[in-house]
Amino acid sequence: MNTLTESAPSAPTPSSAEPMVKVTNLHRRFDTVHAVKGISFEIYPGQVVGFIGANGAGKTTTMRMMATLERPTKGKILIGGADVLRETLHVRQIVGWMPDNYGTYANMNVFEYLDFFARAYGLKGAKRNARVEEIMDFADLTVMADRPVNKLSKGMGQRLCFGRMLLPDPQFLILDEPAAGLDPKARIEFKNLVRLLAQQGKTLFISSHILSELGEMCDTLLFIDAGTLVYHGAAEALRRGTHGQQAGAELHVVDVGLAGESGQPFKDWVSMQAGMKILEMRRDGARLELTAASLEVLAEHLRRMVQAGLPVVEFHRVERKLEDAFVDMVKGLHPAGNLSGEGMS
Repeated sequence: MNTLTESAPSAPTPSSAEPMVKVTNLHRRFDTVHAVKGISFEIYPGQVVGFIGANGAGKTTTMRMMATLERPTKGKILIGGADVLRETLHVRQIVGWMPDNYGTYANMNVFEYLDFFARAYGLKGAKRNARVEEIMDFADLTVMADRPVNKLSKGMGQRLCFGRMLLPDPQFLILDEPAAGLDPKARIEFKNLVRLLAQQGKTLFISSHILSELGEMCDTLLFIDAGTLVYHGAAEALRRGTHGQQAGAELHVVDVGLAGESGQPFKDWVSMQAGMKILEMRRDGARLELTAASLEVLAEHLRRMVQAGLPVVEFHRVERKLEDAFVDMVKGLHPAGNLSGEGMS
């Protein structure tokens, strides 16, 4: 396996380049099901973008349209400046597609599998052999070159599918649940490969249910819910709650410990404060959501609590998990309780 530095890939400034991918007002209907509902977004060269949503939210349908495997009902997709409908063959030359499962063949080993697809991509002679060997080395498949494809473990099979995607040297990579079923070691190796590809200038679009890992790998996150795009931005902004806030404002989640029977006085006091609400009352305190532009403003909230005579014995920030941010966002979209955030892990 290739070794990497620990630095994460940096996202280019959008104004510095034309988009690698431009999706405009994209729709997809299947009979009575409106799977994708007018989503629009742009992805720039070298970015690693995480695509997040519950089962049935429209993720795979969107990716299949980007990979030219589904026709949009309405809207436009440009990849590398080429229209996926009008210039399909050209788009397929620059797009790599890794589905969430792949077909196996009886009586075929790992080397033969990759060689077969290299031939299908039009690679010939010494160039084909060199490319297959290069991919096997990159994806750490060389040691299992003679192993039957249908006898591989889940992790090895995912790695083989990953290598197959890279054979034609695509510039834009679409990966549908690439880490599903992988053990912890294989997950770390996969994240290393993603970082290395980004450093090589590839653009990656990764769908996953594992939000914490996407937050580590990706420059940008896209959230889709019931076919509609509900968030497009940085993971850090989502953790801090700065999305949708006024400039300079952040949402902080704070655990407050209280002494004695002070629950009701505390609730009464919070109800009168701007930019503050109770997320959960506990036997010995509460969890609050506070809006503050700086740590100094956060400290001022604590000072005011003490001055009000509230018996505060503990006050500390809680890092917001991406899973929690997603669930909170979906709850805001479905206040009646009809959540589509099920199936996230």
